[in-house]
Amino acid sequence: MDTPTPEEHEHRERAEARPEKVAQVEAIEVWLRDASAAILTNYRGLNVGELVTLRAKLREAGAEYRIVKNTLLLRAAAALGITGLDAYLDGPTAVAITRDDPVAPAKALHEFIRQMRKLEVKGALVEGRVMGAAQVKGLAELPGKAQLRARVLGALQAPPYGLVGALSGVPRNLVYALDQIRRQKEAAA
Repeated sequence: MDTPTPEEHEHRERAEARPEKVAQVEAIEVWLRDASAAILTNYRGLNVGELVTLRAKLREAGAEYRIVKNTLLLRAAAALGITGLDAYLDGPTAVAITRDDPVAPAKALHEFIRQMRKLEVKGALVEGRVMGAAQVKGLAELPGKAQLRARVLGALQAPPYGLVGALSGVPRNLVYALDQIRRQKEAAA
């Protein structure tokens, strides 16, 4: 009997897999493909109320928080050609997924960790790049997209305001100078 190729083996595994598991893997593939960031956490020790609070904070930050099975997440990542996540898939895993600003959910997670002291960030997939917990903490310390936009707009608006001030200062100074000359002539007369 011939030995199956890796592709045949994977096809056979998928064919034998239960339909609900295949559907879950496909759903995770969609999340990962569409996500700008997927932050992996160990949620062990959180009670239901704390999970609800965390989900609400992440929703405010533009992210969803989903508990996933490590094997299904690994299969979805492999199907997308993502390698390196297996190092972060030990123990219970939940994923904070966002399609928008990757900094906002990282900040929300680190703020929750600071307050509750229970959650642990394992690693992340950000813009297609796998990173560790320390890098996610660094990401959380960056300004968010909204803050960066405000800074850029402020920097762009500063020169025109300065120019307007300088240009309005020239006629004002001319008026003051002319007024001084008028006063000097009146005092001399």
